[in-house]
Amino acid sequence: MRRTPADPVVLDCQALSLLADHDRALVTRVETAVREQATIHVSVLTVVEAAGPKTGLARLRWVLSRLVVEPVISDDAEAAVRLLHDAQLHGHQHAIDATVAAMALRQPGRAVVLTSDPEDWTRLCGDRVRVVRV
Repeated sequence: MRRTPADPVVLDCQALSLLADHDRALVTRVETAVREQATIHVSVLTVVEAAGPKTGLARLRWVLSRLVVEPVISDDAEAAVRLLHDAQLHGHQHAIDATVAAMALRQPGRAVVLTSDPEDWTRLCGDRVRVVRV
């Protein structure tokens, strides 16, 4: 009997950074999701946001090779503008989160978002995603 895939998982910047740093709790969470047939998604914007001077690029590349790296499409930009407007947020502080939120909302099912900013995600997406603090 074939299992139904789990809802997709979306990583924010902190979640991707923790995964790249081999944080045991996050690695276990992601491994569990994969065993449950979830796909793990990350936006190209999140990759850029997470890469810093202390980032191990080889490790980051290895981690990314096991994830679905999502492009930013024009529909995401339009949806992000609507999300920001509806949440009464603006500016560069929320632009990446809103664009990643738009990507999460276009995934099939109800995405599970692993984030260090659950309040922002709740403002942007309401209950359309399941927010899990990392």
